[in-house]
Amino acid sequence: MILRDHRTMEDLLRLMRNTEADRETALHDFAHLMIAHGEAERASVHPVLVSFDDGDTVEHIETAHQEAVKVLFALLQVQEIGSAEWDWRLQQLASVTARHTDEEERILVNRARETLSRRCREELGAGFARTEADLLTARCGSVASVHRMVRAAAPA
Repeated sequence: MILRDHRTMEDLLRLMRNTEADRETALHDFAHLMIAHGEAERASVHPVLVSFDDGDTVEHIETAHQEAVKVLFALLQVQEIGSAEWDWRLQQLASVTARHTDEEERILVNRARETLSRRCREELGAGFARTEADLLTARCGSVASVHRMVRAAAPA
């Protein structure tokens, strides 16, 4: 499921680059999926992964996700789709997303494959899917929700 989400996010990024596509819809679909995906991982997957990792890797992945949320928020605030600012912010989002998904797939997903039984992975997947579905239903990637996440992550 995690890998499927990553491929969907890549597809949505391609649509956002395509001047013939509905770029605004692609952006909002991306925002909802990215936020739901990250929050579902943090709630259902990361706690289990910390048990067989030193915690630094999971913390690094969570920090990278928070950075991606900031970049997403900056793109959501751009007034004109297709402007120079849009293209620049979109490139930043694509870059941070690619780095994050690469690290997550190479490190955490592979560790889970090597360490957890198929049954445990299936249970984690089911919890991930429930949490993600609930968050997607709640439209968790709205501009207001993303803004709240950015503010909550900011140092005091």
